[in-house]
Amino acid sequence: MLILVTGGSASGKSAYAESLCLDMSPRVYLACMQPFGREAEARIARHRAMREDKGFVTVERYTDLAALSLPACECILLEDLGNLAANEMFSTVPPRDPFDAVINGADALLRQCERLVVVTDEIGSDGVGYDSATTAYIAALGALNRALAARADAVIEVVAGIPILLKGALPV
Repeated sequence: MLILVTGGSASGKSAYAESLCLDMSPRVYLACMQPFGREAEARIARHRAMREDKGFVTVERYTDLAALSLPACECILLEDLGNLAANEMFSTVPPRDPFDAVINGADALLRQCERLVVVTDEIGSDGVGYDSATTAYIAALGALNRALAARADAVIEVVAGIPILLKGALPV
């Protein structure tokens, strides 16, 4: 089962996504944010504190999820698609389209668990003009969000901490 959880920054989507995994064990938290700088390190620390004592096995992986072999688990929480897409896109010079690498990675993860919960960001709706690299990233993440939403069994948007079911049904 594939569940896509989307929402704006600090909307509560990560906490909600974690709750979708707590009824399954073992569970893996697949962290994709690279610790570049103080802000990233603080965010990583906050997320670690959020999931402390929740029984997740944390695996950090920034690119190439298709080649990742995880310990046996029922649920994988991928946190998050935006970081994974940026890592895949900008890990090469010139930047490359991250679509195939991310989709192949998601497919590989789905083969390793019963439930894959993917957290993603809702970006690009602010109407602001950005430089070409940022515009390309927004387009790439939008394409990935649409592709995973089309394939997902459930899509949930979290707004102000409130989950809104957009597609499918939640696991019982």
